[in-house]
Amino acid sequence: MCGIAGVALTRVAATNLDACCRQAAARLAHRGPDDHGQYVDPDGGVALVQTRLSIIDLATGHQPLYAQDGALALVANGEIYNHVELRAALEAKGHRFATRSDCETLLHAYAEYGDAFLDHVQGMFAFALHDRPRNRLLLARDRLGIKPLFLVRLPDGLAFASEIKALLPLLPRRPAVDAVGLAGYLQYQFSGGRRTAFAGIERLLPGELLVLEDGAITEHRRYWSPLAVQPFDGIDQDEAERRFDVLMDSVMTRHLRADVPYGLFLSGGVDSSILLALLARHTDAPIRSFSVGFDAPGMVDELPLARAVAERFGSRHSEIRPSGDDLLHGLALTVWAADELMRDYANLPTCMLAEHAARELKVVLAGEGGDECFAGYGRYRPSGIERLLKSWLAPGSGGFRTRGTFRWPATSRLFRAPLRAACDEARRPFVEAWRATPREWSDLARRQYSDLVTALPDNLLVKLDRMTMVHGLEGRVPFLDHRVVEFGLALPDRLKVGDGQGKRFLKRWAERLLPQEVLYAPKRGFHVPVSAWLIERRERLARVLARSEAIGAWFEPAAVATLVAGMGKKAVINRQVFALLQFALWHRLFIEGEGERPPARIDPLDLLEGRA
Repeated sequence: MCGIAGVALTRVAATNLDACCRQAAARLAHRGPDDHGQYVDPDGGVALVQTRLSIIDLATGHQPLYAQDGALALVANGEIYNHVELRAALEAKGHRFATRSDCETLLHAYAEYGDAFLDHVQGMFAFALHDRPRNRLLLARDRLGIKPLFLVRLPDGLAFASEIKALLPLLPRRPAVDAVGLAGYLQYQFSGGRRTAFAGIERLLPGELLVLEDGAITEHRRYWSPLAVQPFDGIDQDEAERRFDVLMDSVMTRHLRADVPYGLFLSGGVDSSILLALLARHTDAPIRSFSVGFDAPGMVDELPLARAVAERFGSRHSEIRPSGDDLLHGLALTVWAADELMRDYANLPTCMLAEHAARELKVVLAGEGGDECFAGYGRYRPSGIERLLKSWLAPGSGGFRTRGTFRWPATSRLFRAPLRAACDEARRPFVEAWRATPREWSDLARRQYSDLVTALPDNLLVKLDRMTMVHGLEGRVPFLDHRVVEFGLALPDRLKVGDGQGKRFLKRWAERLLPQEVLYAPKRGFHVPVSAWLIERRERLARVLARSEAIGAWFEPAAVATLVAGMGKKAVINRQVFALLQFALWHRLFIEGEGERPPARIDPLDLLEGRA
């Protein structure tokens, strides 16, 4: 796991490439604390840089990697899970490898298969491959968007990086806020699609390949899509389980390839508990597992269930019980780590789990993706009346992802005009996802697909990638092997939901592994006691937000004051205030500031008041 960055400029403008590499690498050091390397082709106007977290081939896996006597160069972030099988196939065709690195297979696959080489690759990755004789640069991102890649068009070409903060030093001017990206964050807790909250900086989408020649984009296509999934015809539970047995054995075998120890984030829920059971099958030594919980009024303590699962499989288990102040004082770091605006409370405990795990490990597995693949969320099973009402209020997405956090008439009082005007556009990724699905698909499959291409890569996987990598820790997600995603989408609805339960197939399959009280416990989600901290600091928070440049530019001051005063009356108001606080922090770090890393522990209000 690593950080990558680079530029592709026109030949005339190909100057200061070495400086570009140094600036980007400095901003990505946390993603790759073990090593760094760069590649510069001044004649072609291409520069690549990588910071490395060593997982496979610790001795000779230094990047950039080269093939064909240096004609091909590569920097990559991620893991190629089928590298053993792919290497054997390529060696049989005459290819000779210089290292044991899993990522070297990308170079030889490109040399052998041309632009279709990604059809042969399984893994989580983002990479840049330079074909020097053709001055051709290929940028690609894995099928589900597990690994990030961002782009910005420069006056003389294009720059890319694993994290936005690495692009900021390359911009010709101070970054600006994108109104649509901000509106998406406020309404849906993340900005979706290509747009980010930074004007002019966009995402390469999951499953996309971008080709540049002489610094100009010549091809931009999607090489894989869940839309190509063909439903299983007439399959029953028993046959589906037989197929899934074979699939998950392959998935786990490949996801456990590493030259360093690994562990597990264990919540006690269905997905992470299944992973622990499968890990116990595939390994002889006890698994290292980590859980987090809270002592807070009105919250269910989730640690006992995780502890019981850990004891069942004999894992070496650690529990973390942060206080409210512990988590609040980590907020600024999570905002910086994420780069992107996202209002997911779970960033806070995930970051703390990663900090603890990284003290002894470089790899952890996590259960992200199980709900999207196997239809676990309650929002996938709305009543007919709910679906019709939401479709009428916000047409275009079948009643799915229709309600924003800030609703009319509050938006008319709180949002300034440019922000109000951006709200409809911010919903576009959900509408486009719904409309892209085949007409023969069920509403359930459409809802799964919509999340797979919006909330999963732009929210949940941002959380996992950034909160682990800020501590130099790699997160692996077996349920998001693209073969598992294809399998889950292809299942008939009757196997996925029933008897008021989501994720029905997965739970029945796992009955041989886990007790009923784990598999069929009510879905709890991941709750963090944020509201109490904000209410305790209400008066100071009101003063700080009133003086914030970010809040003053986009919101009406009187309405903000009224909103803060109303905290504690409704849960949604607390979420809204938390969103404003995070935006103010983000703006201070990236728009007003230089994007420098804040202290690991700091009161966020101190930071906003300039006391840090």
